[in-house]
Amino acid sequence: MAENKKEEFSTEEAVKEAVENAEEMKEEAATAENTEEAAEAKDSEKESKKGFKKKEKKKDKRDEQIEQLNDRVMRQMAEFENFRRRTEVEKSQMFATGAKSIVEKILPVVDNFERGLATVEEGADPFADGMLMIYKQLLTTLDEAGVKPIEAVGQEFNPDFHNAVMHVEDEEVGENIVVEEFQKGYMYNDTVVRHSMVKVAN
Repeated sequence: MAENKKEEFSTEEAVKEAVENAEEMKEEAATAENTEEAAEAKDSEKESKKGFKKKEKKKDKRDEQIEQLNDRVMRQMAEFENFRRRTEVEKSQMFATGAKSIVEKILPVVDNFERGLATVEEGADPFADGMLMIYKQLLTTLDEAGVKPIEAVGQEFNPDFHNAVMHVEDEEVGENIVVEEFQKGYMYNDTVVRHSMVKVAN
């Protein structure tokens, strides 16, 4: 009887142990399954992140290309604006140079008119009166074009406008004063076309 009890007890223990082992194996299998699922989920998440990063990189390249193109367009526009300004300045300078050259050629004609009319009284000769009218019209046209005579007599000598060819001592006038003009000087706008040839006192 005692032996039978021992056998029954050992059999019960063995069954109990087998049940416990089976439960442990189930838990381990479930844990393994959960681990595999978690690993797969992580892998899929990594892949999706990589894909997202790739997309972001592609988007960044496009943005860079757009920025480069915008920068290139802005630079070209700035270059064109600078070219346009330079061209306008060059045009105005060329026009001023050409106009100054023409005025220099006309001034001797004006000088000859003045010399010829200085010897004739106004109203004495109809031909001389006609020449005087032409001379006045010429001066008016030059004035409208921006050509003006330089004031000299009674002004203080200024080397920017006057060319002193004679010097005289005169107590009646102040120091460094222009007392006589031998040839009239002219300006075109703000540029001296011809300096006044003058005599300076003191």
